[in-house]
Amino acid sequence: MSTRTPDAPTASPLLQWYDRHHRDLPWRVSPPMARRGVRPDPYHVWLSEVMLQQTTVQAVKPYFANFLAKWPSVIDLARAPGEEVMAAWAGLGYYARARNLKKCAEAVASQHGGIFPDTEEGLKALPGIGDYTAAAVAAIAFNRQAAVMDGNVERVISRLYAIATPLPAAKPLMRQKVALLTPEDRPGDFAQAMMDLGATICTPKRPACSLCPFNGSCEALRLHDAERFPVKAAKKEKPVRRGAAFVAVTSDGDILLRRRAESGLLGGMTEIPTTAWTARQDGETSAEAAPFKAGWESAGTVTHVFTHFELRLSIFRVAIGERVQTDDGWWEPVTNLEAQALPTIMKKAIAAAIPLAFKTAKG
Repeated sequence: MSTRTPDAPTASPLLQWYDRHHRDLPWRVSPPMARRGVRPDPYHVWLSEVMLQQTTVQAVKPYFANFLAKWPSVIDLARAPGEEVMAAWAGLGYYARARNLKKCAEAVASQHGGIFPDTEEGLKALPGIGDYTAAAVAAIAFNRQAAVMDGNVERVISRLYAIATPLPAAKPLMRQKVALLTPEDRPGDFAQAMMDLGATICTPKRPACSLCPFNGSCEALRLHDAERFPVKAAKKEKPVRRGAAFVAVTSDGDILLRRRAESGLLGGMTEIPTTAWTARQDGETSAEAAPFKAGWESAGTVTHVFTHFELRLSIFRVAIGERVQTDDGWWEPVTNLEAQALPTIMKKAIAAAIPLAFKTAKG
């Protein structure tokens, strides 16, 4: 094993690498664009950063384009009906982000005249903006010297300094290291370069260390043990929750839907009737809990993994001649399902009962 002492890391080689190898992303002002005088749009930066939390770049791209087409400015988004925003977000997951997105847009429009604050402190005062998003928008949109740390940056910084403390306890030390590395000049490019490096070179498995601009400074590379970092605490096994969901369709092709309460898991989203399952307790699992009496038949079980638990829903379906009057919900044509704010678990449940439901909706 080499006993070479790594050089002290600096931002310079990373920025040089970024100038040549940056990813071209629809929300990004690349170095060539910046040289032509293009400046980041804070609305684009904020929208993309919220969407990218816990979500991949490829999954976000079409949603980002769709949002900008519907709501070109933060004021447009602030004025949009909440149901439309939730419907446009459906499928992207972590739906509290969408609710906070709308609240934040409304605050920027009403309290700041449609102009985002340009400091971390000002940004954190807005609804739904925490430490990470505030730092990212401040650095990328306003070139503030803010320490930006997402999962990719955690991996890079943990390897660069061989930080052996497990996550999440290591986060304060990691943030301190990122802050020391972040340059006064080009802090936004530095933040995006760290993200790109983690996404393309310093990957979780088989990192391409020979191509890394930090390979002369990386302690984990010196130890020949890059994949050990970041060290993570042992994962707790996720609890399994159970419930039932009910798919009722009329002979005219209408399906019974309802809207979830604004607060809580999947708040404000559209669903088919389900039992009262939560992250902490099971719901009823039999047809006895159906929204009305009918000849309900089993359509199998669907499973969906949330952040803190796994949900298994028993699916029941029934075909009826006419709409049944209910106190909770409405009847929607199956052909209009794509326009509804249906989260992934509800789409799975509907597809289990009506296999061609979403193909019909698209057609």
